[in-house]
Amino acid sequence: MNENINKMELKKQIAQVQFMLEDLQLYLNTHPMDKNALAKRNSYVKQLKTLRSEYDKLFDMINQNDSLSAYPWEWIEEPWPWEYEANYKL
Repeated sequence: MNENINKMELKKQIAQVQFMLEDLQLYLNTHPMDKNALAKRNSYVKQLKTLRSEYDKLFDMINQNDSLSAYPWEWIEEPWPWEYEANYKL
């Protein structure tokens, strides 16, 4: 992973992988025997874990359910997700 990657670019990559993962999972609900789709889905799961881990290491928790927190509790950081600064431009 590029060490000079910025926070918004990493968030964008995570969102892209999450979208692809969700789309493949919906497809697999109706096509469970598609080996290629399942392989792609599993690849995206690994990629998402790597991206989230990198984000957690470089910045802060991206998801409070699967990230460890140092003391004190770190989930509440500014900006809040609904604020403009916390989101990337499409």
